[in-house]
Amino acid sequence: MRKVEVVPYDPTWPRIFRAEASLLSATLGAELIRVHHIGSTSVPGLPAKPIIDMLAEVRNIEKLDSLNEKMIASGYTPRGEYGIPGRRYFFKGSEEKHSHHLHAFQAGSAEIARHLRFRDYLRSHPQEAQQYAGLKQSLAAKFPNDIDAYVQGKDAFIKEVDSRAATWSQSDAYFSRRAGKS
Repeated sequence: MRKVEVVPYDPTWPRIFRAEASLLSATLGAELIRVHHIGSTSVPGLPAKPIIDMLAEVRNIEKLDSLNEKMIASGYTPRGEYGIPGRRYFFKGSEEKHSHHLHAFQAGSAEIARHLRFRDYLRSHPQEAQQYAGLKQSLAAKFPNDIDAYVQGKDAFIKEVDSRAATWSQSDAYFSRRAGKS
């Protein structure tokens, strides 16, 4: 059973992500277009479960399945779509304690934009990021041994932020932020 633990932000998380992105680039080769750091560990100052969430944009999601053995050799456990059509999900670590999650989507998938908007919105809206932190800490305290209840408890908040992020992503503020990242 996976323990739900939310810890203070760790400034080494971006470095850990970059190292893992390099490993994934070597493992997935030409099939990989880009790896993004997503989830709470990608938002500076945000408490999070100490699991590095990543999103891989790939050329062909079906071809990714043929790389499962390479992913296993790199320490990842493949789980296929794992409840989301068009995704390939992998985790690193044991069943009880994950260190990394990889969500792979084919380039052009709406899921890629949704995840990046959510991340960027929280980075640009620290008060809402802190509301999210409080919710996660409360849920982790309430459901320390029930990852499903923890995830379900975040669902409504995430959907609200997704909606606001979609509107925000059409604003000049978002375009200015993205232009500064290029």
